[in-house]
Amino acid sequence: MICSEVWRDRKAQRTATVARRLVSQGMIVLGKTHTVEFAMGGWGTNSRRGTPWNPWDLQRKRTPGGSSSGSGVAVAGGLAPWAVGTDTGGSVRLPASWCGITGLKTTIGRVSTYGVLPLSPTLDTPGPMTRSVEDAALLYAAMQGADPLDPRTERLAYVDPMVQLKRGVRGLRLARMPDSERGFATADVLAAYDQSLTELERLGAEIVELELPFAFADVAAFNLRIMAVESYALLRELIDDESAPLDPHVRPRIAAGRDVSAQAYMEALHLREAMKEKFSAAMAGVDALLTPTTMTTAVPVDEVDQSSAPAHYTRFGNFLDLCALSLPNGIAPDGLPTSLQITCRGYDEATALRIGWAYQAATDWHLRRPPE
Repeated sequence: MICSEVWRDRKAQRTATVARRLVSQGMIVLGKTHTVEFAMGGWGTNSRRGTPWNPWDLQRKRTPGGSSSGSGVAVAGGLAPWAVGTDTGGSVRLPASWCGITGLKTTIGRVSTYGVLPLSPTLDTPGPMTRSVEDAALLYAAMQGADPLDPRTERLAYVDPMVQLKRGVRGLRLARMPDSERGFATADVLAAYDQSLTELERLGAEIVELELPFAFADVAAFNLRIMAVESYALLRELIDDESAPLDPHVRPRIAAGRDVSAQAYMEALHLREAMKEKFSAAMAGVDALLTPTTMTTAVPVDEVDQSSAPAHYTRFGNFLDLCALSLPNGIAPDGLPTSLQITCRGYDEATALRIGWAYQAATDWHLRRPPE
């Protein structure tokens, strides 16, 4: 559900391939959930249609993460065992982090986007949101596959993630993030992150250093430029209509695309390809890059700075066309969940899930539930 007041009575003209595929395999659809308006925002707030309540704090309303906020809350709150989200800059992983669940950002072409309302066609990817990595692997296996209505899916062979899911991490080389990126996270998030690396090393993985050719913030800026241009191209009539009842925080994010020149947009796309090659070279011999998913635990909604974004550790995965898995890795002193992000090369979802399964087999953070 795109959760816009202006489209309150709008009915879809087609069924998305991912929904049709899941229903055909026996999935029971319980309902639609709220999102950030037009899926343009990482905090998970929606000033007009309502912000889903993060169930980890029953006293104070906190950010559920976005844009797939309702999906994260539904799974965390036990309203549904599985849900589907879309991820353009972190919109599966951010709610997974703040709601204490597991979320998989897939690579472009793994899951059909036909029938999914686009935000940024260059970057949009649907993915599963579940309580455990094993459930995420099962749902991902059911979601992926060739679709003649989405040509990007037809060049990829189906890969069953269950084949190597339980092989463990012994022999894998996992990189910690550069020290220069640690300063963006709080002490509680870093403590959980460091403990996760220690646990994976105990399980047999080799934790290695990695020198990246660019900072996450530099990549995020280009990712946001592409998102703004493409979302404005799709929604410009609504965005330019000052009488349209739009979320006041979402309108300027999309309107920013109006001021990006065609040259700047094309430069971002060109740089994307060059930076993908540089990142691939840096990752030579490394199976995954490990980072926190979010910089903090869930923020009180009334303290959110809507001019900023919580996607520091997530946007690079979309811009560089990678896959990434987010999963619970601790409970901070404030009683809120923290999250580990496992980023792998594009189309290597099976490895990300394998690493995540090994971690969850040795820990119980994914079994923790919000207070009742």
